[in-house]
Amino acid sequence: MGQLTGPSDPAVAAGWSDAKPRKGFFTDTSICIGCKACEVACKEWNRNPRDGELELLGSSYDNTGALGASTWRHVAFIEQGRDRIKEARESGRALIGLGMPAMPGSAGQVDSEPDLRPPDTPEFRWLMSSDVCKHCTHAGCLDVCPTGALFRTEFGTVVVQHDVCNGCGTCVAGCPFGVVERRSDGTYATPVERPGRPKEEFVTGVAQKCTLCYDRLVEDQTPACAQTCPTTSIKFGNHDELVVQARQRVAQLHAEGRTEARLYGANEDDGVGGTGSVFLLLDEPEIYGLPPDPRVCTADLPTMFRRAGIAAAGMIGAAALAFWRNR
Repeated sequence: MGQLTGPSDPAVAAGWSDAKPRKGFFTDTSICIGCKACEVACKEWNRNPRDGELELLGSSYDNTGALGASTWRHVAFIEQGRDRIKEARESGRALIGLGMPAMPGSAGQVDSEPDLRPPDTPEFRWLMSSDVCKHCTHAGCLDVCPTGALFRTEFGTVVVQHDVCNGCGTCVAGCPFGVVERRSDGTYATPVERPGRPKEEFVTGVAQKCTLCYDRLVEDQTPACAQTCPTTSIKFGNHDELVVQARQRVAQLHAEGRTEARLYGANEDDGVGGTGSVFLLLDEPEIYGLPPDPRVCTADLPTMFRRAGIAAAGMIGAAALAFWRNR
C-alpha cells in the first residue's frame, strides 16, 4: 500500500493557519434505538428532499436503504439470531486477544454472561446504526475532485460546494465508503426561508453528502443530528476526545461481557488515516455495510509515479543504447 503522509490534523495539512480543533462524531450503536430522529433533523436543517416513497423496504424496518445525495444520515436495521450473535461475540473475543481495550485490571478477561438491552434476548436482537460521511483524514473524494468543489474546512471536515461542482462524478468513485452521490432525481420541495439563511431551490446533478453541518460549526453550534438524538447515540465534539471516550465505552462493554463491541474508524494506520466519524459496532463492519479495510484511492499514486518514472527512464535508456549501437 502507498504511504499516507502529512500532519495528523487534516486542517493543518490543508494549509489552514487558524485551524480549529478537529471536529467529528462518535456514534455508539449500542444505544441507538432506530428512531430516525437524526435522519429527520438532517433533512430538515439541510432542506434535503424526500428520498423515495418512504415505504418499508421489505428486507427490514428501513425505508431509505442507504446513504445518498438526499439522505446524509441513514439508520440501518439489522436482525440477528442466536447463531449470528454468538459469531459476533466470538470474533470480538479474537479482537480482544489482539489488543483491543478492556477495563483496567481485567487483563483482557470479560464476563461470560453479557448484560442485554431491551429488546435483546439470547435468541434475537436488533442492530441499529446511524451511518454518515466519515470525513476521512485522507479523503479520496477530495483528492480526485478536478474542480476544487470539495474542500477541507478549518474543522478538518470535508464539504462539497454545489455551486462549484460540475457533476462529473469523480468523487463518487473516489469514496471508499460509497457515501458521495449525485442528486439527479429531479425531486424538489418548497424551500424554507429562515432568518439569516438564503432561500434556495434544491440543487440537482451535483455531488451531495454530509457537511457535518458546517454552517452550524462556524456559529459554534452542534450538528442537527447530534442535537436531536434522544439517546446520545450520536456524540459530537473534538475528535481526539471522542476517540478516548469511544475506547472507554468499548472497555466498559467488554467488562459487561459484550465482547462483540469494537471501534471502527479510530485506527490512524488504516487505509484512510482514520476517520472523523468514529463508530462503536456490535459486529463485523461488513454486517453494517462498511468496508473492513477502507483505502483511499490515491494511496498508491507515489508508488505508481515512481514505477512509471523508472519504466520511462528504462525505455529512454534502451532507445539511446539502440541508437548508439546502430550508428
